Amino acid sequence: MLAFLDPYRGVSFIAVVIRLILALLLGGLLGLERIRKRRPAGIRTYMLVCLGAALTMMLGQYQAQMLLTDWSNVSSSITPDISRLSAQVINGIGFLGAGTVLVTGKQEVKGLTTAAGLWASACMGIAIGAGFYECVLLAFVLIFLCSRVFPYIESAIVENARNINIYVEFDSLDNVSQILSCIKSIDTHIYEVEIDRGRQEQYIHPNATIALRLSKRKTHAKLMLALSELECIHAVEEI
Repeated sequence: MLAFLDPYRGVSFIAVVIRLILALLLGGLLGLERIRKRRPAGIRTYMLVCLGAALTMMLGQYQAQMLLTDWSNVSSSITPDISRLSAQVINGIGFLGAGTVLVTGKQEVKGLTTAAGLWASACMGIAIGAGFYECVLLAFVLIFLCSRVFPYIESAIVENARNINIYVEFDSLDNVSQILSCIKSIDTHIYEVEIDRGRQEQYIHPNATIALRLSKRKTHAKLMLALSELECIHAVEEI
């Protein structure tokens, strides 16, 4: 550990100020990427989660210190455990993260990255509250890289992936065989087809989610172009 940080690992006033400000800043920086993409959890959410986690951890440290000093005469039989409050933060943040996960009408799951980011932000806040500054800085850099840099790598991998899912809307169920024949003509292997008949009273067309595998010599663009040229297709999208 870095020796010059030792005076700030306790629960002194200066240490508390440093930790709270650090939690506020680092949590807000993690939320920048989410708000840029207009995700449900943004800067303020990440700030509050990280700040609350840091505060909870410091509260556990404060209670442990007081039980061993000023409160020792009143509660000498109590054994301090500073990990109990932080453990509840890790469990409880799952409920907040679950609120950001949605399954769209296209059977596409959204919000998992936001939920994972909130959980990671809470864990980082706990480390800040514990005064583990070396771990905090490394964790922040890695989480920030996952949020800002890795999406470009992920997009590149997805673009070249052979296993894809596509969502299509069409006129009627009679068009399903035509659509599948079009897909097979591009030398693909269909894994699964999930069909939704639609609700005519709400003017929703029948749709299908199709899981398939492309051949090496074909690309996503060629498949999408072939499907979009069918007259029965209203919408086609890769998910």
